[in-house]
Amino acid sequence: MPADGRQRIDKWLFFSRAVKSRSLGAKLAQAGRVRINGEKTSQAADSIKPGDVLTITLERRILVYRVVAPGTRRGPAEEARLLYEDLSPQPAPREARGEGNLGPQRDPGSGRPTKRERRETDRLRDSD
Repeated sequence: MPADGRQRIDKWLFFSRAVKSRSLGAKLAQAGRVRINGEKTSQAADSIKPGDVLTITLERRILVYRVVAPGTRRGPAEEARLLYEDLSPQPAPREARGEGNLGPQRDPGSGRPTKRERRETDRLRDSD
């Protein structure tokens, strides 16, 4: 690690446990899904320093981290949390996103007939 506290973005993402592997961190940076102080990255070798704000776009969420320190290793989660300050916006409640709804609700007994009701219906049809 250089003396000025800078570190490659792919290593830092790996050490901070934002991604599972360093190669995934490199792919994320090369795809332009990481912004350093609002500017897109194009290389995994772009360096970051303490005080930089990272905006990381993952599949279903956006992470906003302020870099507190460069990492030295991929340690436990408690150690990884010391590398950044989380500035991410709070996710919307499930009801507002529409995930809490299971679909249209129907009154009990107004749906498909039970087996007993179907047999009764069949007896009525067969009696004619």
